Formats: sequence, C-alpha cells, structure tokens
Amino acid sequence: MDAFTGAARALLTRVPPAEGGPLKVLVLSFYTSSPHLSSIGRLIEDIVSLGHTQCLEFCISPPGTNPLGSNIEIGQEFMAFSRAYPVAFSWLTTLTLEYHAFGNSDITDLITTCGRLRHLSLRFCRLLDLHSTLRIDVPCSELQELEFIGLLCTRIELVSVPKLGQVECKCWLFNNPPVRFGYVPELRGLVLASKAKAWQEPFALSECLSTSAGARNLSTLTLCFGYQMIWIQPEPPKQCIAIFRNLTSVCLFGIFCECDLSWSLFILEAAPALHDLALSRHSCVKTPENSAEKTNVVWEPSKDLKHPNLKVLQIFGCGDEDKVTNYIRLVMERAVGLLIIRLYGENPCTYCDAGNLERSQAEKAGRRRIKEQLTHGSSSSVEFTKYSLRS
Repeated sequence: MDAFTGAARALLTRVPPAEGGPLKVLVLSFYTSSPHLSSIGRLIEDIVSLGHTQCLEFCISPPGTNPLGSNIEIGQEFMAFSRAYPVAFSWLTTLTLEYHAFGNSDITDLITTCGRLRHLSLRFCRLLDLHSTLRIDVPCSELQELEFIGLLCTRIELVSVPKLGQVECKCWLFNNPPVRFGYVPELRGLVLASKAKAWQEPFALSECLSTSAGARNLSTLTLCFGYQMIWIQPEPPKQCIAIFRNLTSVCLFGIFCECDLSWSLFILEAAPALHDLALSRHSCVKTPENSAEKTNVVWEPSKDLKHPNLKVLQIFGCGDEDKVTNYIRLVMERAVGLLIIRLYGENPCTYCDAGNLERSQAEKAGRRRIKEQLTHGSSSSVEFTKYSLRS
C-alpha cells in the first residue's frame, strides 16, 4: 500500500487539464488500510472536484491472508472512510467490496451517500448480526446492478430500488429464498446460483419475486443449481404469470443428470413471450459436504399447452439419451413455433472426466442418435445442430 499510494499520488497529481486533458475514467483496486485511506481519499477528491469524472470505480479488499478473521474491523474502517470523504464517494459509479462486515443500515447509508452509484458488488461480506436481514430501501438512488456472492445474512430484501435492472445472487448459506423483491419496476435480469445445503428447502419463485406492480418487467432468468438439489418448487402458472409475462430468455444450469426435466415446463406455461430456453446437465458424482439430498422433481405439464413463441431450445449434456429425447419430444409437442434445437456436450469438469476424448466421442454419438430418433419419420421443420464443448 505504501508503493500503491505513492504511485497513485505521482500519477494523479499530473491530471489537471494543463497536463493533457481531464481524467474521465478512474479505476482503483486497493486494500482497506487505515494509514493509506486518507491519502487516497484526498487524491480522489482533488480529481473529482474538477468536475470531469464520468466513471469512478473502487474495488476494495482487506489486507492480509485471513480476511474472514478481521472483516468486522475492516467494515468499520471502510464506513469511516466513506464518511470522511463524502465528495469522493458522491462521484463513485462502481463499488466492489470483499470480506467486509456491515451494520444493518450501513449498505443503505452507503448507497445514499454515493449519489451516482450504478453498480454495487458485495463478495463474501456479512452483516454484523448474521441472524438479521439486509434491507435496501433507496428510492432516490441511481443503482442499476447488484451482485451478492456468499453474503452472510438471513435474507436480502430489496424494498425500493426503482432503477435496478440486474441482480445476481450466488452462494447463499441461509434461508430460501435468499432475496425478496419489492419495488423494482426496471428489473430485467435475475441470476440465482447456489448449491443447496442440507438445511435449505425448495422455494417457489413467487415467494421471491413480488406479484405486485413492482417486478413485472423481468426478461431474462438464470438459475444454476450446481448439480445438486433443485431448489425451485414448480408452481401453477397462474401464480407466476404476472412476473413471467415478459420473460424472453431462461437458462436452467447445473441440473443433476438423474433429475427429470419436465418440471422446467412450468416456466414455459407461465411465460407466453419466452423465446429461448437453455438447460445444462451433468453427471458428476462429486457432492460437497452438507449438501441437500438430490431428489427428483415431479411436475405434470398441461396436456393442452401450445406455446407459440419459443424458437430456440439448447441442451448442454446429453448423456442420458432417453431422458433427453423424451424431454425434447415433450417440448416439440407444446412449442408449436420451435425452430432450432442445439445439442451440446457436457461442460468440462474439474472433478471428473467430462472433458476427456473418449467421453466426448461417446457424447457426440449420443447426440447423433437423439437427432435420428426425433427426426425419423417426422415432418417437423425444426433445425437440429450439434456442438462439442472442449476446455
């Protein structure tokens, strides 16, 4: 940090217009180190006071090799830093924090202080009270993107974030659902990705996404299950249609191979505008400690379902040919406008031999047989394409 602060001072003191034009973009990655934060704060305030900064980004981590052991003090130091230099933080547009701990109102206070903040990422952070809920209520903020990775708290509640367009929530450890949405009228994209723990129960998406006027513009949905238990509970279309009516793209990744696939059609039934549907399967036997039991998800799709808008179906991992063939046939019967089916090999895996040549060749032959079964004697105009994924 001594070297970093010295280099930043040497560079940023040469920024004024007389030296070649105003600085419009500034990205700094540094440690939460008390002796150096004041120098950084003063340098930033000198820059932004010129009024030309369009993008100011901080990525801040704790010093040392054991960040989890000191994140409470680190969080307090960071909040003191933000309060000591409000001018610098008022120009901040992107903020990434790693291994910091916060009080219940700190995040809302921080977003309010950072009047230009558009992107906020909290990675492996925590609340001081792990049994409390992170509530974000910032009706006047400019916040557009939120990312939560490994956040330790009971739940996240997005009470009012009017300009929020994208949310990613990954690797949560406590309750399901991990996040609840209030007034988020601009929400377009949602990513939920985690491996279910033994103490977690499946939940319905309608528990997570408000059916009020707050979250009805969702257009892309990505769910990743880490090849463990499916933590989504299929539900009748009438409970989801208000929040899925504008969905155009859905990705369901990390489905364990023994699981039936027909449950995914509850989304098709509730999403009349859906255009693209992608599923990823994998047969890896690696099971992390404390994982929830893998159980099959049972769902019977409506026999009279006719979906006019689904055009593209993609499946990654076709090892169980009968299961994949039956699922594709089920979709073809109901998606009357389907144009393209893409079949891919399994994604390379660090825990098994999913990427080796012999397995890749066997999968390629399997995808060929799937295509032959579905096209033999059929008058369908659906185009089949096959791909291999190699690391």
